[in-house]
Amino acid sequence: MDALRRIVRGLSASARVLPGGSSVSGAQLFVLRQIDAKPGLSIGELAARTLAGQSTVSEVVTRLVDRRLVARRASATDARQSELTLTASGRRAIASVEATTQERLAGALAQLRADEREILATALESWVAAAYLADEAPAMFLEDKPGDAADTRRPRSATKTTRRTTGA
Repeated sequence: MDALRRIVRGLSASARVLPGGSSVSGAQLFVLRQIDAKPGLSIGELAARTLAGQSTVSEVVTRLVDRRLVARRASATDARQSELTLTASGRRAIASVEATTQERLAGALAQLRADEREILATALESWVAAAYLADEAPAMFLEDKPGDAADTRRPRSATKTTRRTTGA
């Protein structure tokens, strides 16, 4: 159980302060680094790289776009797809920040053999089910949901929200 305590401690400490005093979560740093490593990713590609669901990644990206750390543009080859890139502010934000716990854990997970990953996943699912947490929606490590106390996004205008939710 010491290994689990170390993981939880590392994830809990993953919130950082960006240059200029603005805070960003470990999940947001992880996403910023993934976009930096491969500019032009779609939400689906980013979800695969971050080992998270598309809706979760989309929420994180929306926060980063709102904070002007990420730019979202229509793909030149498929207007239904968005391509993600870091803004100059996004590049500056991650320039001097060390690897996040999420990055180190994902890298270590990738180094495990497929059978080891399967055993780990099965054991964790069993543990979560035994703790009656199987119905909890998974999210990126330590990413707050919109409206939580730690949510530091700027409020969106009603026009942007309407356009995104209605497709107008």
